[in-house]
Amino acid sequence: MPRGQGSSVSTREKPKGDRAVDPNEDNCKHRRGAYLLLGLLIVFLHGSWSVYRFQFGNLPLPLDAKQAGKRGFSEASALEHVKYLTSLGPHPVGSDSLDIAIQYVYAVAEKIKTTAHWEVDVQLELFHTDIGANRLSKGLFKGKTLLYSDLKHVLLRVVPKYMPEAEENLILVSSHIDTVSTTEGAGDCSSCVGVMLELARGVAQWAHGFKSGVLFLFNTGEEEGLDGAHSFITQHHWRNSVCFAIDLEAMGISGKSTLFQGTDHWALESFAAVAKYPSAQIASQDIFHSGAIKSATDFQIYQEVAGLPGLDFAYTDTTSVYHTKNDKMKLLKPGSLQHIGDNMLAFLLHSAASPNFLKNAQQQKQENTEQNKAVFFDILGMYMVVYSQRLATMFHNSIILQSLLIWGTSLLMGGRSGLVSFGISCLGTILMLIFSICLPVVVAFILPHICPFPVPYIANPWLIIGLFGSPALLGAFIGQHIGFILLKRHLRCVYAITKPGLTHNTREYVIDLEAERWIFKSGFVQWLIVLILGTYFKVGSSYIALIWLVSPAFAYGFLEATLSPVRLPKQLKVVTLVLGMAAPVVSSAGLAVRMADVIVGSVVRVDRNPGGLPDWLGNVIVAVAIAIVICFMFVYLLSYVHISGDKRTLGLLLCIFFGLSLALVSSGIVPAFTEDVARSVNVVHVVDATGIDDGNREPLSYISLFSNTPGKLTKELVDLGDEEFFCGRNMTTDFVTFTMKYGCWSYKDSSTGWSKSEVPTLRVESDSVTDGARQTVISVDTKSSTRWSLGINKQEIDDFTVQVDSEKLVLLGDKTQVDGWHTIQFAGGKNSPTKFQLTLYWSNSATETSRREAKEGTDVPLLVKLRTDVNRVTPQVTNVLEKLPRWSTPFGKSTSPYTLAFLTGLRVNI
Repeated sequence: MPRGQGSSVSTREKPKGDRAVDPNEDNCKHRRGAYLLLGLLIVFLHGSWSVYRFQFGNLPLPLDAKQAGKRGFSEASALEHVKYLTSLGPHPVGSDSLDIAIQYVYAVAEKIKTTAHWEVDVQLELFHTDIGANRLSKGLFKGKTLLYSDLKHVLLRVVPKYMPEAEENLILVSSHIDTVSTTEGAGDCSSCVGVMLELARGVAQWAHGFKSGVLFLFNTGEEEGLDGAHSFITQHHWRNSVCFAIDLEAMGISGKSTLFQGTDHWALESFAAVAKYPSAQIASQDIFHSGAIKSATDFQIYQEVAGLPGLDFAYTDTTSVYHTKNDKMKLLKPGSLQHIGDNMLAFLLHSAASPNFLKNAQQQKQENTEQNKAVFFDILGMYMVVYSQRLATMFHNSIILQSLLIWGTSLLMGGRSGLVSFGISCLGTILMLIFSICLPVVVAFILPHICPFPVPYIANPWLIIGLFGSPALLGAFIGQHIGFILLKRHLRCVYAITKPGLTHNTREYVIDLEAERWIFKSGFVQWLIVLILGTYFKVGSSYIALIWLVSPAFAYGFLEATLSPVRLPKQLKVVTLVLGMAAPVVSSAGLAVRMADVIVGSVVRVDRNPGGLPDWLGNVIVAVAIAIVICFMFVYLLSYVHISGDKRTLGLLLCIFFGLSLALVSSGIVPAFTEDVARSVNVVHVVDATGIDDGNREPLSYISLFSNTPGKLTKELVDLGDEEFFCGRNMTTDFVTFTMKYGCWSYKDSSTGWSKSEVPTLRVESDSVTDGARQTVISVDTKSSTRWSLGINKQEIDDFTVQVDSEKLVLLGDKTQVDGWHTIQFAGGKNSPTKFQLTLYWSNSATETSRREAKEGTDVPLLVKLRTDVNRVTPQVTNVLEKLPRWSTPFGKSTSPYTLAFLTGLRVNI
């Protein structure tokens, strides 16, 4: 970075340089006032919020059918489809409501076919899948095998009549009809289905000029592990004609549907060229691929299994309602469907009519290389920037090299004193990060002890500004100010030698100014390090570090820096800060706010094994995220505070804001949860037959209560006082796919609502040893359940196969594990098989420990464990659900049990 005016100078400096500061002038009048600093802070925060609102909240006006016309997109028409689908209530795989939803989508598709342009051929198909196995290797699916059967998908293919080659080159647009069992799915993903039906209607009026066909896939089984996309891409006869895939998803409800995954430069450029309201963030892709967000979309199937290029879109507004009862129509913001509809219609019309797009898609599908990766992001939702990852790397390396050369030259000119000043300013940056993290983390630890709920800000995310933002900003200032003080001590020694003729007041003032400049320039070092690391690891969102480095450095170099070594420093200009921060705020402040909102919304379901995480962990995640954002975004602004005459005013204001926020949450004046943003609380009727031999004992039956949101269930039990629940960490239940480590049980009236004929069985058919290798055949009967999970102990079992009748679904080889278990999950329609044959191949060294444990009388571990789900609400579960507070809601996912679950298992010493 350019050498500042405040750099240390040699003893040979000319006396006239001292005249830059008047020794008789009152230095106090040069100090910035509290009102100026407070004004800068307000402008920065208000500017960041305005950028967020404009970038993510500025939605287009919804159009009705008349306004959109025959060839346009109408949100009003799409909403009619969403309203019907949500009126069916939850429609998971295997339910009657899903059958009705499929029939509705098929009926609308038939109408689209009859009203299509006369030169357009629309083909409609109801695809009934065979039984299949889906084994993905990445993300959530490590250590799992996913089985499915009897799924139904609606496929609508739109091609020009007089161009037969278009049938062999299809652009796939995909989403899912099914929901989890706990929600009507207005956002996830009835909104996507409504958008696709309206898109299909519009495309059917334009397709006579296409070079490629468009295939709309309305699949089922996505919520059970991406089974719908897998069954299509492995079984349907149109699968080989697909050359590009577009997936529509939702992690929240409404808002802008953001492009958060994209595979290729040319595809992203095509979208950027035609999208009316571009919303795209490669930062979301980086976070998603890192595994920080425990989720997956059908796009993973299209990439991993089919090797297709494509784009993935998702809603991310109000993520706290994801997969709960509050994913409902009334939270859909007007303009949300219009936004994605207009973008997608323009993109489909452009890409399907473009021979270059078709050529690129075919080439990428055949080569399946990563050379076309790109960096992409939007600016204020108005313009989309796309450039190749290769160009980004070259440009970043150039900036890094120039920065290192400038810093090296500056430090060389500054000599030993300049090097020490540089080191102390970097130390200040480190202290800033440490203090900024420590203070809000302390608050995170305290909140569970003084608030009704450990995470008291879910329904009102703005509270994190006071609870974590204020301590983080105060900590950042304290850490940076310590560095400022250390810098002043060092500079006093330097100036005592180099400037002995300066008066005391003048020297102190000059030292303040030079220390201020070093602190400001330490921000360059901070962002330079981030840019180096991001470039090295090829992180697409490292463009953010580039902007935060180059823009302030350019402003500083243009307005502040000088090549003269004799001039004494002047006070940093406010305009330097404003100009330097303009581009970074516009480009990334909105994204920072959105990421904070997503993190807060995700805390409501952070505990995947209920009770397995400390109550404070969710707070710590939020606190650390907020602290890091503040450290990096406020590094330049805070450097202006240190020579202010009213530092205490800023500290006092931050403390007051923190105190008010803490008072609001600790007193319960502002509720942690509301009816629209509720806490995750699941009620499951459990029938545990583990260890029951030939029906000699009755299964253990009880009502289980647990939550994926941090915290105990004390408040919920207030309304359940007469239901005889008892809670604790000894109430452990192994649900196969996860373990409830804290929860509540009740045996009251739990013997009704189920029958022994529904209890699944695991029966050993044979157990033999051939050539020293033990092999055990087990018959699995899930009775009436077509949704089940089975865990296999990989510490004992080396491999296994699964067979239905004479067909082997799962072959030998390639079995991963998580925590010593491999899990098989099955989901299917009503006609799915319920009897399976499991063949286990034992590890040669597996059974010694188990035999010794059996002889010693200790608890023998399970060899296999099974959970079957029945989508039925028993009378006692109904009673408990009716009494639960309105601010609580069941949360569903592919691994969650239904409201009636049966457990059984076989131990190792079979």
